[in-house]
Amino acid sequence: MSLPLPTEPRTAVDWVTLEDVPLAVVRHTGARQGDLRNLFDRSFRVIGAAVAAGDVRPTGPAVAIYDGDPADVVDLAVGFPVAQAPDAALERDGAEIVGHHLPGGAYAAVSHVGSYDGLSDAWERLLAGVTEGGAQPRGAWVEVYVSQPTPESDPATMRTDLLVPVVLDDVV
Repeated sequence: MSLPLPTEPRTAVDWVTLEDVPLAVVRHTGARQGDLRNLFDRSFRVIGAAVAAGDVRPTGPAVAIYDGDPADVVDLAVGFPVAQAPDAALERDGAEIVGHHLPGGAYAAVSHVGSYDGLSDAWERLLAGVTEGGAQPRGAWVEVYVSQPTPESDPATMRTDLLVPVVLDDVV
């Protein structure tokens, strides 16, 4: 199962229902904002080795799941959607790739096109749209890296879709 992503970026908050999405991830507990770049680099290096070895077969673009306040301390899962989450941990370079999932249910979503530096503003826009739309955010925050960054990538064209599970009150 992969994440259903629209072809064009979501320019306004959109309400979507997701099915449970199995993931293969590297988990990090108690991460702080200043740690994120190194944690992402390590996670993608480890998972990249597992993909190259055929041990992980992504079914969609990379994801990060933040459990907690990203401006403070979070538990972080970085990885890929897969057809079936691993039953047992795969060890690579001193890290473990484990099965995880993005729970099915109601989500609010919006796309951010541009540098990763603009993600905090995009999150503010999404969360404002959630409450203006009569819903309440709950649970983890999800980033889907629709555009795969490369050294040649133009940061202005990078697309990241943001999703947050919601409790629907009176959605407009």
